[in-house]
Amino acid sequence: MSLKFHVIMMTVLAVISDAILIPFYPQFFSARYGIDSAVHVGAYVAAISIAVMCTLPIWARVARRIEPLHLLVYTQFAAGSFSLLCDWAPDVQSYWVLSMLMFMCKSSYLLMYPYMMRLTPKDQHAATIGVLSVVVHFGAIFGAVVGGFVLQAWGPRASIFAMAAGDFFQMAVCIYLIRSGKIVRVNSGAHAQAAAAAEARSVDWRARLPILRLALVMLLFDFSAYLIRPFFAVYWQQTSGYGSELVSGMAFAIPGVVAIVALRLQARIRARGGRLPDHTVGNLLLGMVGLLLHAAPDPMWIVVGRVLYGWALFQIIVKLEVNLFRLSTPERYAHDYSITNFFQNLGVLLSSFAAGAIVERYGLQVPFLLAAGGFVLTALLDRLILNVPSADHAAKLEVPAHAN
Repeated sequence: MSLKFHVIMMTVLAVISDAILIPFYPQFFSARYGIDSAVHVGAYVAAISIAVMCTLPIWARVARRIEPLHLLVYTQFAAGSFSLLCDWAPDVQSYWVLSMLMFMCKSSYLLMYPYMMRLTPKDQHAATIGVLSVVVHFGAIFGAVVGGFVLQAWGPRASIFAMAAGDFFQMAVCIYLIRSGKIVRVNSGAHAQAAAAAEARSVDWRARLPILRLALVMLLFDFSAYLIRPFFAVYWQQTSGYGSELVSGMAFAIPGVVAIVALRLQARIRARGGRLPDHTVGNLLLGMVGLLLHAAPDPMWIVVGRVLYGWALFQIIVKLEVNLFRLSTPERYAHDYSITNFFQNLGVLLSSFAAGAIVERYGLQVPFLLAAGGFVLTALLDRLILNVPSADHAAKLEVPAHAN
């Protein structure tokens, strides 16, 4: 099996491990520590984003000296160990500290994304990004369903063990790849020489503006897209009348199923030599309609809204990520990805804080309405400030679009 297959498998496991508790933190904190505050849940999800956005740039710098797969052996071992220690946490303060350390170590797996893109020709970026996006959605599907089942059947403690298992399995895959000699080293040979040449070039600060504009669009998009996540399971249970966490997890995972269908349709169109339309604004408006349908007091309309939201989410994520790698150069992928990931996590951070405060004061429906408005603002911002060059033009640039 190829290196690409193993990296994708690792990404699936990482996303599943992350997604096990994401839809169920309100139930988790209520069952384990007796905390029912929506503001607390929002603050906790926001703290996860802070942990990731602060540590990923550090891991990207460390990965310039240590091969990414070697680094992941140690960081994923540490993440799994901290996850197991979370089971010991006697109070919510201890759980916060240990789980944040876990997420800080766990965030290093995000380096696998630019690592794979660095080994992929630019003309295959769109297809690869589509596959990785579906992998993330599939992980969210399986993680949400497994998380709901584990929480319902065995309780919060089993959820913690399931998260730790994912981290240790990633570590095992990295060890296997290293010992089998299947890894591609990026800190030596031609890859390292290209990176050194890029470091030596001086870059005008204005060349960094395109990536910062893209990052700003990503911030607003992620704020809007993730505003509905922390309390969706609670909202579904209240609206549908189904108290099962398993059913809630399945409803939460609908956008992931839609993403898999979308990837399959795109693959068939490419196989027949067809061209895929580029309707970023249209997809944002479609997503807006889907979010508005979430606020309807009828489970059937919520399901329809999840389908539209999932289709739009997949299309927009792929487009934004393709733009990122058009504006970047292979030796800068990890660095540039850490920049945009910082802004994305800032959007998730702000949405998590906002979601908790909004639900506490205005109820469970309002986040869907505000998220729909955020998609409209994202469409306006995309048209006003985002001017991404074509792949051919980007390939002819004499300097990278952004650098240190």
